Amino acid sequence: MTNLDYEVIVIGAGVGGIYQIKRLVDLGIKATVLELGGDLGGTWYWNRYPGARFDSESYTYGYSFSKEVLEEWHWKERFSGQPENLRYLNFVADKFDLRKHMQFNVRVEAMHFDDAETLWRLKLSDGRTLSCRFVIMTTGLLSQPTLPRLEGIDSFKGRSFHTYYWPQEHVDLRGKKVAVIGGGATAIQVIGEIADKVGDLTVFQRRPNWSAPLNNSPISEEEMADIRKRYDEIFAACARSPGGFVHEPDRRGFYDVSREERLKLWDKLYDEPGFGIWLANFKEIFMDEAANAEISDYIAERIRRRVKDPKVAEKLIPRDHGFGIQRVPMETRYFEAFNQPNVHLVDLRETPLERVTEKGLRTTEREYAFDIIVYATGFDAITGAFDHIDIRGTGGQTLRDKWRDSCSTFLGMMVHGFPNMLMPAGPQSGSASTNYPRGIETGVDWCTEFLKRVRAEGQTRFEATAEAEKRWTDHVVGMYSMMLMRKAKGWFTGYNSNVAGHEEGKVRYFVYNGGAPKYVDRISQVAQKDYEGVVRARA
Repeated sequence: MTNLDYEVIVIGAGVGGIYQIKRLVDLGIKATVLELGGDLGGTWYWNRYPGARFDSESYTYGYSFSKEVLEEWHWKERFSGQPENLRYLNFVADKFDLRKHMQFNVRVEAMHFDDAETLWRLKLSDGRTLSCRFVIMTTGLLSQPTLPRLEGIDSFKGRSFHTYYWPQEHVDLRGKKVAVIGGGATAIQVIGEIADKVGDLTVFQRRPNWSAPLNNSPISEEEMADIRKRYDEIFAACARSPGGFVHEPDRRGFYDVSREERLKLWDKLYDEPGFGIWLANFKEIFMDEAANAEISDYIAERIRRRVKDPKVAEKLIPRDHGFGIQRVPMETRYFEAFNQPNVHLVDLRETPLERVTEKGLRTTEREYAFDIIVYATGFDAITGAFDHIDIRGTGGQTLRDKWRDSCSTFLGMMVHGFPNMLMPAGPQSGSASTNYPRGIETGVDWCTEFLKRVRAEGQTRFEATAEAEKRWTDHVVGMYSMMLMRKAKGWFTGYNSNVAGHEEGKVRYFVYNGGAPKYVDRISQVAQKDYEGVVRARA
């Protein structure tokens, strides 16, 4: 029998990888985590841009697996910022001595399945080749940043960077002329945070996104003590919620409630913290065109109230999709930023960007000079991190080719043709559309219990059948037919104008949108039926 370097290799040391290695270590499995970054943390290691913070309540984002951690950690804000989030993940890793099982500054260049030996061989950027029986991919949903496809992008003489690669050292913005390219969630956070700190800010927006107030606030010692007492109740609420948050949908029928009552509810939710205006709303806003149009009109009017210049306000209101049919960015002082005399909005639908120049940016109308250009231009979402590794399964088939036009998985956690590979938060899993750590714990626990069964029965190979994969993918696609999300141009549906082939808006069915409770029920049924749809074998 071939000597393996590890029984399991986990790729990615973010929220998912940290919990996954904890579960493996507890089982006494010889395992390691390979991480591209210089330390653990995943999205909270890389995204150090001003304004980066949770959009889920902090106490619902943390891990639930350890009563000790829940007792010891005090969240300082209702929606915690990046520095504190990274401290939290380090606190958890250090408490359980997990860092010794992690390798940093390691890029996995290739990952090939050896059918004859029933193992994976990984080629690393440092020249090593590692072998293992099983691979677990915890590469994150938004971990492959994309830059705009602009001429001259390397010609700018000032400082420029994607928000994902915001420098670790302090960036002095005082008195600087800054450009932000983008109008999505990251741009919305950055703009709201830096508008009053820079000399001059110009926002280059291709298409606006709906956004609603975060309404963040500190968490006192007394409130945190109360939260600790209610953790079981809080996590139970998250488990009931389709989105995995504390916000549960209004169970009344949209049309059973008067217009006045709907407005009263929306006024209340708009001024409350977090995703309530999105997820504690009527279910019909996600499925019914007329209901969605009404909530969209309401949010548009709230934007108009907050932006003094009517022309600017109209440019900040989306016309190509309704409110809530893709993930809603949460903002702080974002719309008010455009009331400042030093903040300018350039609508790229009217005057498109032509190129980056030595001094700054040139549109079809004029050239702009800047000291700093910030690219808040999104990610090759969900499958992007997989595509950047040469992953080859049985017969040399590449995962990149299999997923080129769309996506197919079994439960979002396995792929036919790629044996011994698990994805606790893969495409079509419940993690992509839910409060991420809640989905992560579900996925990691399911994958770990499956591995326990495989090991207990002395099996060395598993693979989802083609039939099971097709049934699951058909189910995922069928869920889209009921949702207005199918019309959205966003990362949930695989749209990205900066990725060749992804700009035409073809739906790629990346996200399971049946809700967390239904997803958990489905994967639990598979486990109870002895992992029906998965072929397992001994060497």
